[in-house]
Amino acid sequence: MGAAIVVQYLLEKPMMEHPKLDRPMVAKGLPASQGLYHSANEHDSCGIGFVASIKGEKSHAIIQKGIQVLINLQHRGASGCDADTGDGAGVLIQVPHRFFARECARLGFPLPASGAYGVGMVFLPVARQQRLECEGMLERIAREEGLTVLGWRDTPIDSSAVGRIARGSQPYIEQVFLGGPEGVTEEVLERKLYVVRKRTEREVAASDLPDKGDFYVPSLSCRTIIYKGLLLAAQISRFYPDLADPELASALCLVHQRFSTNTFPTWQLAHPYRYIAHNGEINTVRGNVNWMHARQSTLASSLFGDGGIAKLLPLVTHGGSDSANFDNVVELLHLGGRDLPHAMAMMIPEAWSGNPHMNAAKRAFYEYHASLMEPWDGPAAIAFTDGHIIGATLDRNGLRPARYLITHDDVVVMASETGVLPVAPDQIRKNGRLQPGKMFLVDTVAGRIVPDREIKQRLAARQPYAKWLEKNQITISQLPEPARSHGHDAETLLMRQRAFGYTDEDLRILMLPMAAKGEEPVGSMGIDTPLACLSEKPQPLFHYFKQLFAQVTNPPIDPIREEMVMSLVNYIGREGNILDETPEQCHTLKLPYPILSNQDLERLRRVSHGDFLATTLSTLFRADGGEKELERALDGLCRRASLAIKSGYTVLILSDRGVDPDYAPIPSLLALTAVHNHLIRECTRTQVALVIESGEPREVMHFALLLGYGASAVNPYLAIETLQDFVHRGDVPEGMSFQEALRNYIKSINKGLLKVISKMGVSTLQSYCGAQLFEAIGLSQSLVAKYFTGTASRIDGVGLGRGRRG
Repeated sequence: MGAAIVVQYLLEKPMMEHPKLDRPMVAKGLPASQGLYHSANEHDSCGIGFVASIKGEKSHAIIQKGIQVLINLQHRGASGCDADTGDGAGVLIQVPHRFFARECARLGFPLPASGAYGVGMVFLPVARQQRLECEGMLERIAREEGLTVLGWRDTPIDSSAVGRIARGSQPYIEQVFLGGPEGVTEEVLERKLYVVRKRTEREVAASDLPDKGDFYVPSLSCRTIIYKGLLLAAQISRFYPDLADPELASALCLVHQRFSTNTFPTWQLAHPYRYIAHNGEINTVRGNVNWMHARQSTLASSLFGDGGIAKLLPLVTHGGSDSANFDNVVELLHLGGRDLPHAMAMMIPEAWSGNPHMNAAKRAFYEYHASLMEPWDGPAAIAFTDGHIIGATLDRNGLRPARYLITHDDVVVMASETGVLPVAPDQIRKNGRLQPGKMFLVDTVAGRIVPDREIKQRLAARQPYAKWLEKNQITISQLPEPARSHGHDAETLLMRQRAFGYTDEDLRILMLPMAAKGEEPVGSMGIDTPLACLSEKPQPLFHYFKQLFAQVTNPPIDPIREEMVMSLVNYIGREGNILDETPEQCHTLKLPYPILSNQDLERLRRVSHGDFLATTLSTLFRADGGEKELERALDGLCRRASLAIKSGYTVLILSDRGVDPDYAPIPSLLALTAVHNHLIRECTRTQVALVIESGEPREVMHFALLLGYGASAVNPYLAIETLQDFVHRGDVPEGMSFQEALRNYIKSINKGLLKVISKMGVSTLQSYCGAQLFEAIGLSQSLVAKYFTGTASRIDGVGLGRGRRG
């Protein structure tokens, strides 16, 4: 939704008055999904920056410089037809102890020493009774977690500084001060404050308060505080008079100006978040969030006290943007025991698998962590801080700018572009730019800049990752040769090709050139065939889906010339606790690409190495049972998958072998998504790999869909038999063997997959897997909601009955 449409939407909403604020009230938060808009598509493309004293010297001047950077980045933000309402702006600073001690003393409650209390910036409902109920929940939970409620402070604001639209949706803004137990360390207090916030968020969300959507905690920390809102950069100091007070001091100031491309600006979605500010977009966020939900059952940590992880659920806040989701996971990893550079390297790794020049120890670090978590993929420049260190990192492609300068008086300025702060040339000691996958880090406690090389060397030396991988990771070639594998059944080949919807065009124009040349056939641009939902002929379920494209500001990725950043490597295995580091967590089967030959599949089917145990689940159903029988078969398949996990199986092979006149195959994509989303809802999805053994997939888009909806690997057995038939009939070039034809076919599929995922701004198959980067066209809303949960579907259409015939 563009900014003009957003403002038009707001202006058309009925207005109402509030006696205390004496201002018009308009629609708050995100609108309901409607037309082409859906709240799940909240991304943004913005400007970021920070100013920091390398030596950690706190001053008001650092904050002033940070705000000046923000103002000079205002062109990276946006406003609607109400020119005084911005898409969002904010600053993150260290807790200004002297300032708050003065202000709280005036209010009648003294503060303990710096670092012994936490301060929260809290957005609350405007209605007084609802506000008091939210305050009461937070206070009660804080006491239950062993904290003392010191007092509340109405955050001074000047509503006249912002536009009418921003003022109409403005929450009530307060600050809460919570004291820690006697002798508590900053680390322990920070975790307690995190637990308080998460518990309060969940309790308010579960309440029946009409305006509970207004409750939001931008920050609750003993180290940092955030001032942000639906502001333009130049408005922030006027709206928050605190920021203009000379006694407000900090050694760092992280700033962000939001441009809500195709999204809806709100007070809550302004940056910075609690640990990060983000310029770019996470294209794989839907899959990342699903995987985080599935991991909830495996997470464990003694650092969060009684109740552990259960008190933090949900880990990712529903309705958040890609940046908010990313921040949720950074926060969990950091407070779960990892330092911020470690968490950032896990989530946005360098391009390691195709880089022959990378140090072996650093490569082992990245490969070990690839067993724990998929990358959060997309163009990104992310600034991060925990209040002591502050830094920034770029995605593996370097598709967002980030430039820095260092002055002779030990001040660092980093931003999305140069010139954000006037600095005389003779005052600049050094300047430069972030490179793809690299980090820039300022340690204000140690008083120095930490080079990327030192950061990565320290991370690589944390554990003997290379030894762990050597002992625990295996490849499919290391598995024993199978005693037998399925061969070529020429007598039934044509019948099975018809059953799976093969056409003469598939054979002659698509598959034969792939087998002969190892290249995907080139066709004309665009599609001139009818949409599957409008066709009178049976259509594969694959044809009801189109891949989304990156709608914001993604430069294209060339998967050929930028081969080093692209990767089809994937891992099969039970995922461990991402808050821990043990050798067993990299006990995985590494696949160089996701297409399995019949022989490879049989190796996997009979695997008995360590924790690997595979079982095959049939995806056939009685053809004469109609739609009800198909639905019953899908429910049964999901139940069998759950039972298999409880029985200790770690690889589930969904197979449609055995098609005959009585038994038809469930469409492979439908069988996969039914199981995948069922296991996500059960929070057991990360305990198994889903492998597809199907006669249906044969072209690149089929494989992209299966992988994009959660398959770890695919065995296209009927396509492989078709290649054997080509060789047997002499359709391939003279002298070409079946193995050569198979290698060519797999090569063409792999090249096609790289092309497809790169069009969405994604570089790795591991992050594409399960990301659901597709929209459905012409499937019923009920079918999509149940089996393709989270997939965009803007028009209604056919249900299981049509899917069965297709």
